[in-house]
Amino acid sequence: MKFRSDPARIRGSIAPLITPFTEDGDLDLDSLRRLVRWQLESGSHGVSIGGSTGEPGAQTVAERIAAIRAVAEEVDDAVPFLPGTGSAKLDETLEITAAARDAGADAALVITPYYARPTQDALVTWYATIAREFPDLPIVIYNVPSRTAVDIAPETVARLFGEHENLVGVKETTKDFEHFSRVLHLCGRELLVWSGIELLGLPLLALGGAGFISAVANLAPIAVAQMYQAWEAGDQERARELHYGLHPLVDLLFVETNPAPAKWVLQRHGRIASAHVRPPLLPLSPAGEPRVRVLLDQGAHLLDTC
Repeated sequence: MKFRSDPARIRGSIAPLITPFTEDGDLDLDSLRRLVRWQLESGSHGVSIGGSTGEPGAQTVAERIAAIRAVAEEVDDAVPFLPGTGSAKLDETLEITAAARDAGADAALVITPYYARPTQDALVTWYATIAREFPDLPIVIYNVPSRTAVDIAPETVARLFGEHENLVGVKETTKDFEHFSRVLHLCGRELLVWSGIELLGLPLLALGGAGFISAVANLAPIAVAQMYQAWEAGDQERARELHYGLHPLVDLLFVETNPAPAKWVLQRHGRIASAHVRPPLLPLSPAGEPRVRVLLDQGAHLLDTC
């Protein structure tokens, strides 16, 4: 948790891991640990677990905590660890966040509460409660309106950022790029903003973003990390080359509901033991497989090395 006291260092490509399961549907911590080691070897600048790609809604609180602890042990302070700890229920959110803090997380990624569609004032109360409960833990808002049915407004982010010192950033998973700009305009560059939309990761850096928490890092961690590094080094042409080179793998992720296609690829490449996804999701279908294969061929040069 050496980055906890200086969250401004949590930058670059933060890989949001899938959660592996066995063929029987049990949590597969051995495969998860291997994925973490691969991300570290590949140069990812940070690791996350428990975001949308990790199927948190299909897991018990105990399973989510077990996964967080396993990842924390493997990361072992090598890079920032930013687990997703949010739930639709406040008590669960507080329990998982406390476990992440105790496991050594550098910050907690807390999704806006889903299904209930709270007002902006309710979101202020929600995040204020969490920030006050964990005053020494950096809190990052996770805004993903396509999944939660609520969009946290830039003005709400600015209000929370101004009132709580440990509320340090936001993961924006919205295709409304104007939203990104308004958040940074209201809060300033001190707010850490990561893109959760794969194809907006590079553009966000031009606005002053901190990086990206991009699901495609599950397939091409080296390329995603190097895209950020190229931008930081001033090599915009190389950054753009990687950005466009990743397009087929980004499209692959969403041939069917994420993370089913990614798990199919990871199993084929021996990264995980099983491509199992939990209900209500289904594994990649026979109908989707040909399209995934085509896109995999188009992006194959970026899968392991670039």
